[in-house]
Amino acid sequence: MPLSVNEIFYSIQGESIWTGLPCGFVRLSQCNLRCRYCDTQYAYEPGQDMKIEDILKHLRRFNCAYVTITGGEPLLQRDTPALVKLLIEEGFKVSMETNGSQDIGSVDSRCIKVVDLKCPSSGMQAHNRMENLDRLGPLDQIKFVISDHTDFQFAHKTAQQLSSRIQAGHILFSPVYNLLPAADLAQWMLQEHTHGRLQIQLHKYLWPESERGV
Repeated sequence: MPLSVNEIFYSIQGESIWTGLPCGFVRLSQCNLRCRYCDTQYAYEPGQDMKIEDILKHLRRFNCAYVTITGGEPLLQRDTPALVKLLIEEGFKVSMETNGSQDIGSVDSRCIKVVDLKCPSSGMQAHNRMENLDRLGPLDQIKFVISDHTDFQFAHKTAQQLSSRIQAGHILFSPVYNLLPAADLAQWMLQEHTHGRLQIQLHKYLWPESERGV
């Protein structure tokens, strides 16, 4: 069964602990959430149907070891786990970014899952699938997208609860671009001795005028 693909591109990874690495991206279409700060609304609608083999051929052209599956929400499509498994078996290092509302248990354990835990300002906090925390492997990551101090307090408290299970470098605090200054979030983290890593969306600083393909 084909996958609905919004775009495939080659860029610098701007988030996660792979930040700064050249990476091939597969952005799958459709999302079940509507976060208030969403910066990829163009992925809401169905995209181009592509067979897994054709996606693989496209990625090979980039001559890059790293691949990120993103969205939208990748796990809304039944064959996403099959795509992840094939890419890993082909020798790619694979990460998958998910909005945290879907069960990650079907995804190959060798894939690095970057799981978003929705903060209050997203309007989608009720959709957090907390059972996913029990399915995280040692390389998987938790991400909080933070737009205000209320979000920070939620993220900080949750990170404290996870401190015995997830290393600080794998808990990501990400300020909403052009809404919360990164310096403010950094100061809050220092004041509270937060168990986590500050990340900015590097690609938005490299290519601030580009919405797609970065």
